[in-house]
Amino acid sequence: MLKRLSLIALLLWPITSAAQQQDAPAALLIADDLFITAERELVATGNVEAFQGGTRIQAREIRYNQSTGALTIVGPISLRDGETMTVLADAAELSPDLQSGLLTGARIVMDQQLQLAAVQLERVDARYSQLYKTAVTSCHVCDDGRPPLWQIRAKRVIHDREERQLYFDQAQFRIRDVPVFYIPRLRLPDPTLERATGFLIPEYYTSSELGAGIKVPYFIKLGDHRDLTLRPYLSPQTRTLEFRYRQAFINGDMIFEGALSDDDLKPGELRGYLFALGAFNLPRDFRLAFDLELTSDDSYLDNYDYSDKDRLDSNLTIGRVRKDELIEGTITHYQSLRDDEDSSTLPSLEGNAVYEARYFPSYVGGELRLKANGNSFYRTSDTDIIGRDVARLNLDADWLRTWALRGGLVAQGRLGVAADGFDVSQDSTFPNRESQISPRGSLALRYPMTRRAETGVQHFLEPIAQIGWTGGERLDVPNEESTRVEFDSGNLLSLSRFPEPDRRERGTVAAYGLNWTRFHPEGWDTALTVGQVVRDKADPDFTLTSGLDGTTSDLLVAGQIKSPLGFAVTARTLFEDAFDMSKAELRGDYSIPRITLGGTYVWITKDAAEDRDINTEEVALFGTYRIDEQWDANADWRFDLEQSRASEVGLGLDYTNECVRVSVDVNRRFTNSSSLEPSTSLGFTVSLRGFAVQAGTQSYKKSCG
Repeated sequence: MLKRLSLIALLLWPITSAAQQQDAPAALLIADDLFITAERELVATGNVEAFQGGTRIQAREIRYNQSTGALTIVGPISLRDGETMTVLADAAELSPDLQSGLLTGARIVMDQQLQLAAVQLERVDARYSQLYKTAVTSCHVCDDGRPPLWQIRAKRVIHDREERQLYFDQAQFRIRDVPVFYIPRLRLPDPTLERATGFLIPEYYTSSELGAGIKVPYFIKLGDHRDLTLRPYLSPQTRTLEFRYRQAFINGDMIFEGALSDDDLKPGELRGYLFALGAFNLPRDFRLAFDLELTSDDSYLDNYDYSDKDRLDSNLTIGRVRKDELIEGTITHYQSLRDDEDSSTLPSLEGNAVYEARYFPSYVGGELRLKANGNSFYRTSDTDIIGRDVARLNLDADWLRTWALRGGLVAQGRLGVAADGFDVSQDSTFPNRESQISPRGSLALRYPMTRRAETGVQHFLEPIAQIGWTGGERLDVPNEESTRVEFDSGNLLSLSRFPEPDRRERGTVAAYGLNWTRFHPEGWDTALTVGQVVRDKADPDFTLTSGLDGTTSDLLVAGQIKSPLGFAVTARTLFEDAFDMSKAELRGDYSIPRITLGGTYVWITKDAAEDRDINTEEVALFGTYRIDEQWDANADWRFDLEQSRASEVGLGLDYTNECVRVSVDVNRRFTNSSSLEPSTSLGFTVSLRGFAVQAGTQSYKKSCG
């Protein structure tokens, strides 16, 4: 060690020519042993290292001829050039600054992903590396002579370090050393490049409606902050061009996706769709966002498997959210793709504006909440009744305060007033204008109790009860927004359980229930909520399956179980008088390192008021299974129990290792309507790893076993 340390001090000798001394820093040489020959040649042996800028060389021996400036290196050689490229070679002759020269028996490893093996490598000014008789692969190369899964053989390969591109001359793609195809000229990005113009991974896609076809994407870099991807899709039944445009700004970003098709499903028609998303930050904490959804016809999105939405909504929103303030305005356009709906008689255009603020007055305590909500619907039809247009304005003011009483009892009081105004046009069955002021108030009592066992298990029990009252009478206005009401633990103590203020609960209403939670130190957690609502008179706007019709609501039971073993179950149900279920929902999840499973079950009783002529009972299952380090399988399945048939089935299989990714997906849709037929689709994609930046961070063990 003392010998090496002393020689380090002696061998910090500038290795550079006189002409280079003015332009570049000298290379530094460190070694165990050093001597100078009679020909004035410096020879360093034993753990030799040379440094110049970001370049570092390790070798068995380095010889430097000061008169010629030649640097002869005897291998094995390891040259690290920056953080992402390593060059291994048997021998080399380099310039004194280590940036140019010739290496034999060379191999380049880029970003620990791609390797290029060549008979000879020539470095030019540290930017270009020219390799002759080269084999390129990202697969592990075994010492027993077995060829890698895939490789590209080329007469010459040039790597441009500045542009981060690989240029192949007379390239031949091989699988297990069997030639597959020949490309005279080929350009590919190196593993460190994130974006570059060129072809992306092709995809084989087939469906029972469109036949077998191939999608070949082409990526166009339009700048550092925008790009365009064109993806032609050709099959015997369709000629389609898919596209995606992205652009990032200083204060936001946007993306446009769409397609244009000329197919045999609707001959002579140009079909297509356009989806767009964007969001931008504005001054004073405001934010502008837009969401555009358009399609040429009702079945296009489903035919091409672009989306399963049956109602499209496009909107423009501007708003601001602060700690004690919310301001938001939204304009939304709706387009229905359902066979049984006419878009002209549906509210196709909606405007909504909301302002909310809260204050904490010190002179009375508690919290003061103010809210203003304006909404307007427009239908394109001019026909009386079915072309009805409605506008409303709702103003709310509430004062809330909580008191902690003796014995642990908690009281929550609320006083408020609401002012509602409606304007109804193109409907002779309702008055043109209606307005009303409605006072309201409530008092809720909670008695939270807790108990901790010696085992560390903690129980939390909380009985709750509330009495509330809202004045005024039900206004004679159409029910446009509150046609679907959900009764759950979140609105058990609400004064109005309608989702929007076009409807309000009136009269005296009482609610009672019980919350119970159990926490276990090892992770077995359980929660349960039971509750019910009673009122002095029934509200006719509550449907049968809402669970709130009549003077006594259905019994709400909701719970959750979480386990440290990886599973969780959440359930909610409504029980009628005879404990018959009117609605039930169940979701379960199970997750361990190799398996992820999930499932849902839904049961809803038929209800003509909600346009449901038959019971709804459906189960959905989905899951993934990691077979081993390379293989992953996934599946999803939806089954209609009421009609005893599957709705949709999907299967997928992925194989991924250090050099290739293969993905196969099969989907079967059983939906049948006047515009849609049952269909089956198959997608197949093969991608070579090692070129450009790879998505994800999963690493794969390389083995020759």
